[in-house]
Amino acid sequence: MAQRGIREYDGKRIIYQNWKDYFGDAFEYDFKSVLVTPETDFDKLPEEHPWLKTTPLVAKPDMLFGKRGKLGLVLFKVNKPGDVTYEDAVKWIKQKMQEEVEINGVKGHLTHFLIEPFVPHKPEEEYYVAFSMGDDYDTVYMSAFGGIDVEENWDKVSEVKIPPTASDEEIEKLIKQNVPKEIKDKEKYADFVIRAYKMFRDLHFVYFEINPLVLVGNKAYLLDFVGKVDDTAGFVAGKKWGDFEFPSGFGRDLTPEEKYIKELDEKSGSSLKLTILNPEGRIWTLVAGGGASVVYADTVADMGYVNELANYGEYSGNPTRTETREYVKTVLDLMTRNKHPSGKPKILLIGGAIANFTDVAKTFDGIIDAFKEYAEKMRQVGVRIYVRRGGPNYELGLKRIKQAAEELGLPIEVYGPELHMTDIVRKALEEEKAA
Repeated sequence: MAQRGIREYDGKRIIYQNWKDYFGDAFEYDFKSVLVTPETDFDKLPEEHPWLKTTPLVAKPDMLFGKRGKLGLVLFKVNKPGDVTYEDAVKWIKQKMQEEVEINGVKGHLTHFLIEPFVPHKPEEEYYVAFSMGDDYDTVYMSAFGGIDVEENWDKVSEVKIPPTASDEEIEKLIKQNVPKEIKDKEKYADFVIRAYKMFRDLHFVYFEINPLVLVGNKAYLLDFVGKVDDTAGFVAGKKWGDFEFPSGFGRDLTPEEKYIKELDEKSGSSLKLTILNPEGRIWTLVAGGGASVVYADTVADMGYVNELANYGEYSGNPTRTETREYVKTVLDLMTRNKHPSGKPKILLIGGAIANFTDVAKTFDGIIDAFKEYAEKMRQVGVRIYVRRGGPNYELGLKRIKQAAEELGLPIEVYGPELHMTDIVRKALEEEKAA
C-alpha cells in the first residue's frame, strides 16, 4: 500500500459524490468549491459557477501543505471577514502565483488554489474530526477545539482506537462513549463522526481530517479537509473516487522527463509513473506494478542505500511495446548522462511481482529496444543489470532479454519467480559490497 495525498478539492468532491450513501438526509452538504490552476480562465469561471459573483468568498492554496492560516495564505477578508469579492480573490491569487514562497524550508511557487464561499461562524462552533489507519487499528480523533489552534489544544482531543474486527455496533458505542464533553450537541456530532468513519473505511482513505467542521442544524460545513488514500485500492474504490491525479508536493516541480512520462500516462490505458529522486544516484529501477515499486524502494532503503536510489516509479497495466520502450529510454537517458563519481558501475533493477495479465515478453521487447539504442552509453557509464520477473510469457521474455544484453555486451543476471521479489535487490547490492 502507498499512501498518497490528494488535493483538498478532490477530497471534498469525493465526499460530496458519495454523501447520500453515508449521510442520507441526516446531514446536508452543499459542495461549492472551485479549483484554480495556471490555466484557469478567470473570465469564464463565473459563467460555470454563478455563486462566485454573489457570495462572499475565501481563497487559499491547495498544494498538500497545512497551516495555511498561520502562514497568512488564506484570504477571507479585505477590511472585515466575509467581504472578499470574486475580483478580490482573483487579484490575490494572481499575486500569490507570481511570488516565491517558503514552506517548511522549501521554496517554490503556488500554482493551485481553492475558491469557496465564506461561512460565517463563531470560534466555539469549530469542531475537529479525523481518522487515521494503522497496522493494528484505526484511530478516531475528536475535539470541540478545532481550527488553526487545534495542535495547541491537542490535550483536549479524544483518541479512540477501533480494532479491525469491531462490529458496527461496537464502533458506534466506542465513538459515542468518547465524544468530548465540551461538544454541545453530542448526539448529532457522534452521528456525523460514525457516518464519516464508515465513509473513510469504505472509500479506502488512510487519513481523513476535517478541521474545522461546523454543524448548524442539519447542515455540515467542511471548511478545511486533508486526505490521503491507498493508491493500490483504485480498482476497488476508483468509481467512487472519480477522476483525479495524485499531485506532487509543494516545491516539487516536475522535471522534463517526469512531464514526458506523465503525458504518456495520460494517453495510455496502462500506468506509467516516474519520479526522479536523485539523478546522481547509482541504483535505478524499472519496476512493473505500483505495489512492487514500493517494495523495491523499501528494500533498497532497508539495505542502507536510500541515498543512492535514483528514481521511483512503475510501468504496469500491460503497456504496449512502444510505451515500454519510451518509458525505459527516458530512464536510461537519465542514467547514462554521467559516470558515477566513485567510478563504480550503476545498477539497473528490472523487476516486479508475478504479473496477472501483463505480457512480460512484450514489455521486455520494449526494454530490449531501448537497450539497443542506449547500449554504448550504458557500457561507457558501466551498468550492471539484474532482472527478476514472472507472469504470462515470462520465460520467453527472460530468454530474450538475457540474449540481447549479452549480445550488446551488457552484464546481466536473470531470474524468474523462483527468486523472491526482494532477493534480486539484495543480490545486486550484496555483490556491490563485495566488489
